[in-house]
Formats: sequence, structure tokens, C-alpha cells
Amino acid sequence: MKDANLFQLGIGLETGAHEEDTARGVTAANIDAVVESDREDHFIRKDGKVFAGTHLIIEVMKGTGLDCEARIQKAFRDCVEVCGATLLHIHTHKFSPQGVSGVAVLAESHISVHTWPEIGYGAFDVFMCGDAEPWKAVDVLKEAFNTDLVEVRELLRGEELIAKEVAA
Repeated sequence: MKDANLFQLGIGLETGAHEEDTARGVTAANIDAVVESDREDHFIRKDGKVFAGTHLIIEVMKGTGLDCEARIQKAFRDCVEVCGATLLHIHTHKFSPQGVSGVAVLAESHISVHTWPEIGYGAFDVFMCGDAEPWKAVDVLKEAFNTDLVEVRELLRGEELIAKEVAA
């Protein structure tokens, strides 16, 4: 059982990732290579912009079911499927007397939440890079928590870094 718990937490899983090369440092040439290349780095190139990913801050209001771990986990899975992302693992925690925090770790980044079910509020983050479509998560969350009262703010992560280096 201990190994299953470690697996759920993602501990001991071989990812094939390599240690960060800190000796090179971040240079304009490194950033230029991302901007100019056709490599599969999962950076998004859209509307003349290059950025690491789309991060949506989603506020679910007057929602129901925000105290149910199983419902939140299903919403995470549904978001992953609809957005075209890749689920690595989910971890949630139920608070007493109410509330849930959780994260779905994705190959494309993450979905996270913290809820206040006593006021029908859920604070969701959906951050995805590559070809995933994070905006599709909004309708999934509306349906999952029975509300049309949802506000979304979009951040293009890394856009400022790329724009500053390209302009320099």
C-alpha cells in the first residue's frame, strides 16, 4: 500500500527529465532559439506572440458540489479530456468542516482548486502549454458545479520575457 501512495503522489516515477543546466544560464540566445526555432518545446506561437502557456484564473460562484472530492476529481478529469491535455496524477484534500483543495498535474502543466462551499465559491487555476485548449475547461466547470456565474482572467505566461528579449 505504501508504494501505491507514493505512486499517487508521483514519487519514484521515472520521467526521463534531465537536471537543469544552470551552468549556461538564461541568455538572449537561449530565448531567441525558442522564438525562432521549429522545435517541439511546447511554447505557444499565436497571433504573433510566443509564450509558455495560457493560465486561466477561473472563479466559480454560486456553485454546488464544491465540497465533494469525487466531484472535483471528475471535473479535473473532464477538463483534461475536453482540453486535450495529459493527466499525470490528481491529489485532493478534504477539509473539516468543509472545503477542498486539489491539483491535477498535467504533462502540459496543472489544474488546481481551493473551495469555499459554504458560499458556493471555487478558485480554479488552469494552466496549459502546447496544443491543449484551456478555455474549454470553463464550460466543463460551469456544468460540473451547476452555475453560469463564472469569471475568467487570462494570463499568457512568459509573454513578457519573450517580448522583452525579442525587443532588446
